Amino acid sequence: MGNSSDLGPSPDIVQFRFRDDDMADHGAVTVDAALEQDNARAVRIEPGDDARALLPHLERFDLVEINFPSFADGRGYSAARLLREAGYTGELRAVGDVLIDQLGHMRRCGFDSFAPDTPLDEDDAARAFATFDHVYQHAADTLAGRRRTIPGLRHE
Repeated sequence: MGNSSDLGPSPDIVQFRFRDDDMADHGAVTVDAALEQDNARAVRIEPGDDARALLPHLERFDLVEINFPSFADGRGYSAARLLREAGYTGELRAVGDVLIDQLGHMRRCGFDSFAPDTPLDEDDAARAFATFDHVYQHAADTLAGRRRTIPGLRHE
């Protein structure tokens, strides 16, 4: 990658964010570069990068961006879930070809900010984020306490 503009959106292009803390700048380094330095606060995971390489260093990062170069590439969902299940609590941003029908599923995997290449309709996005009030399976959102499962609700 030649320059920082190759790394995509900066914070002013983040369209949706579900955090109260200060927004971090965009992922200025690749996974390989982040592992070679100890001062990186933001990293960007590309398809094919192994998110597990970041696990021993998660406390260093304020932001992990996960790139979706195509809506059909689902590897970023796995990376997000892996990071959240490993205890990452920083900002997890989906960037790239993010579509309306993916938003709810991305939230379930642990994404808490979104920087789509093409801006999404705000009303459509609000409906997408609110589509399923209750879920059956545990995921990052139930582990974080933002949502309860239907079996859990039944046994109150």
